[in-house]
Amino acid sequence: MRIIFIRHGDPDYVNDSLTEKGIREAKLLAKRVAGWDNITQFYCSPLGRAQKTASYSLEAVGREAITYEWMKEFSYFIDDPVTGRHGVPWDLMPAYWTEIPEMYDREGWKSTDLYRSNDTLLPAYQEVCEGLDGLLSSYGYTRHNNYYHTAPAKKSGAANSEDTIVVFCHLGVICMMLSHLLGISPVPLLHGFFLAPTSVTIVASEERMENDAIFRVQVMGDVTHLLTGGEPVSHAGYFTEPFQG
Repeated sequence: MRIIFIRHGDPDYVNDSLTEKGIREAKLLAKRVAGWDNITQFYCSPLGRAQKTASYSLEAVGREAITYEWMKEFSYFIDDPVTGRHGVPWDLMPAYWTEIPEMYDREGWKSTDLYRSNDTLLPAYQEVCEGLDGLLSSYGYTRHNNYYHTAPAKKSGAANSEDTIVVFCHLGVICMMLSHLLGISPVPLLHGFFLAPTSVTIVASEERMENDAIFRVQVMGDVTHLLTGGEPVSHAGYFTEPFQG
């Protein structure tokens, strides 16, 4: 099975939509998506910037997306202990979070004072994990400890013929979902990887033993459609200039 995560286009956060640049990005993305064969289903965050991004691709392929509330951005705000910023629970200063060993631990990050300071944050993370597992179970993949059991009809080594789903959503929640799939803390993902607007992240199941599957990243944050289309990579969510090549 393949999961293709797509971040929304260059955002107009004030209006929860896209900038003019974001619209150009979404149109280039749509040309790329139109070339993908055998997409089983499209899914989308309920937020406007994700819905707007998805609309161009869905129109190009004549499809509709299923919207899930738990795919919205992971906007459970915290107070940054260094800067005092009240906002998303990442973009932390490196001298702070890297000195806390628990931040690197798949379970330990949940015990830190920072991530316990908003009592809605950890239940929301659990909701994302359960939402993702519920979605995967509908395709025959049932969570078992830190990997997945497949339905008997799934055959070992048949990953290339499995279902492919596309999820239009947001940087933060993609990292949360990846942390669950890969069994790692979301904190290094949020701080160590940049997913540019309209970037494509591809995760596929490896099924080397019958009825067992584990997910592995093939591509993370790919923006080929922007570069070939002559559209610069946006820096939205990045604290340095993106490489334009």
